Amino acid sequence: MVESQLREAGGAGDANSSTAVLPLAGLKVLDLTRVLAGPYCTMILADLGADVVKIERPDTGDESRAFGPFLPSGASAYFASLNRGKSSVVLDLKDAADRETFLQLASRADVLVENFRPGVMDGLGIGPDVLHEINPSLIFASASGFGQTGPYRDRPAYDVIIQAMSGLISITGHDADQPARVGASVSDIVTGMFTAIGILASLQARNSDGRGTTLDLAMLDCNVAILENAIARCELTGQTPKPIGTRHPSITPFQGFPTSNGTIVIAAGNDTLWQKLCDVLEAPEFLADPLLNSNSARTENQPYAERLISERTSTRKTSEWLTLLEEAAIPAAPIQTIPEMMDDEQLNSRGMFHRIRGEGGESFTAAGTPFRIDGQSPQLSDRFPGLGADNAVVLSRWLSESE
Repeated sequence: MVESQLREAGGAGDANSSTAVLPLAGLKVLDLTRVLAGPYCTMILADLGADVVKIERPDTGDESRAFGPFLPSGASAYFASLNRGKSSVVLDLKDAADRETFLQLASRADVLVENFRPGVMDGLGIGPDVLHEINPSLIFASASGFGQTGPYRDRPAYDVIIQAMSGLISITGHDADQPARVGASVSDIVTGMFTAIGILASLQARNSDGRGTTLDLAMLDCNVAILENAIARCELTGQTPKPIGTRHPSITPFQGFPTSNGTIVIAAGNDTLWQKLCDVLEAPEFLADPLLNSNSARTENQPYAERLISERTSTRKTSEWLTLLEEAAIPAAPIQTIPEMMDDEQLNSRGMFHRIRGEGGESFTAAGTPFRIDGQSPQLSDRFPGLGADNAVVLSRWLSESE
């Protein structure tokens, strides 16, 4: 995607982007997170205007700085994508002098976010009890694999581990013999989202009583929370949910169907849409078929419904079906590749792509923010921090302010 398209779509520097004060302007956030779940949370806060200071260890910093792909300068685009708009301060939290500096920053912070294993912050002498002594109004948010309690609390966790243990992998893919990991690291991402939600709720509560909060978010818990109705289906039907490809377990037709040159996804989510779909497919006989005359009947006889619909959809090109289905107001879509998605006119019209720039002038495209506030997208930073690049500025900005 060319840069002019990004500007037209409301990307970095676009004249239509909001210049108003963002809702979290003035909020001070200490970010002790690494890799994905925690940085995703603090990126949300930064996008909404918070002053996010990323505390990194000397020499290496956040380990995701070593994750590809890389810009020509050697900087990690992975890291840059998740840490835009933040400042980087290098502190060795095992060093007494650096720990004292950290405590001074913590005394001024509104929020602290960390995603170490349980017990690490306490071991460093900067756990929630210590920090609440010096800053009773601090929101202390912890995001870990399994949470601060329970028999698994000390286990290491990555996204694929959590997807497996939560049952998500068991319901993803085409069949039970070849289950699949969801293509994005959703365990980390939803944990970041839930952590951000918990922080915002805690800030609202603090407005009434002035007290800080300790938040405990577990990746495993968060992944279970997004399983939709899989748990209820398992209990009420007595059947273990399995992978079913693009299908929906309770709605039919709601899946991909073959066309003469590819695949089209059709979601006729109710009986009214089913009637419209039968008209588009020129199949009035489907309406009279007792095996297809209600959503429950179609779902019970899904293989039969799929076969009949596929026989019709395979006679035309994807583009032809898309035109006919759109005219009939039936939800349908092609399965877009990432490059196709990046060229999508809807996403570009809403400014969902953002240009991030390195210190050497190189740049790359990343996802923007989905927030629209008073009809405008927040003005996102196009900067990501070099390791320790902001020590002097942050210490001056935070510690020289009057109490």
